[in-house]
Amino acid sequence: MTYNEIKTIQTKLLKSQSADLYDVLDKMGYPNQCLDINILPLRDDMKIAGPAMTILGTREPLEEKEFIRPEFDNWALFDKIYQGCVVVINSEKEDCTGHWGEMMSYGARNAGAEGVVIDGGTRDKTGILNIENWGCFSRYTSPVESNRRWRPREIMCPIYMTGTLTKSVRVNPGDWIFGDNDGVIVMPIELLDEAVEKVVELTKKEEASRKDFAKGLSIQEVFDRHGRA
Repeated sequence: MTYNEIKTIQTKLLKSQSADLYDVLDKMGYPNQCLDINILPLRDDMKIAGPAMTILGTREPLEEKEFIRPEFDNWALFDKIYQGCVVVINSEKEDCTGHWGEMMSYGARNAGAEGVVIDGGTRDKTGILNIENWGCFSRYTSPVESNRRWRPREIMCPIYMTGTLTKSVRVNPGDWIFGDNDGVIVMPIELLDEAVEKVVELTKKEEASRKDFAKGLSIQEVFDRHGRA
């Protein structure tokens, strides 16, 4: 998918809301695409849409002196980031440290990413909130350094993120991520075209409904006219 194609889809999706996208996928037979509802933006107005650039992490046991660190080039992360993508991180249930931070956010944004979704934590909240054109979604914030406690193990591989209605949600590289202040939705790439078309239509209906509500119409009148309130 070219960057122009990514931008075209982003422009359409970012006019919608995660609740509408959830409803579309639910009716398509995919009700379990919502990540854990505790994974939220650092600020309510953050909104992201883009194909996933996945990162699988691993814990590092501090107590085991003979522990052999897996080989991994940290800078390889930025080599894999591409224009329009969303970085998606599985922390493997390590729930104390910041798996991301301000400098990583700047680096990823400048390499072309739209934002990051972390099934785990981030540090440097204040600094991240000052970064323009960046979205950061995480389960928590923490001052604890991840070095020697957690590290990336593999990139651009299938990962499993904690789900809301299911224990986990699979995210393949290139699957689309949509996040706003209600939560984060994963769209399998094979559903993308149909889901985007349907959510665009639903968004138009909802906007028309809002205009009719502003005119003073009753909820029954709006529902009869547009099919949903």
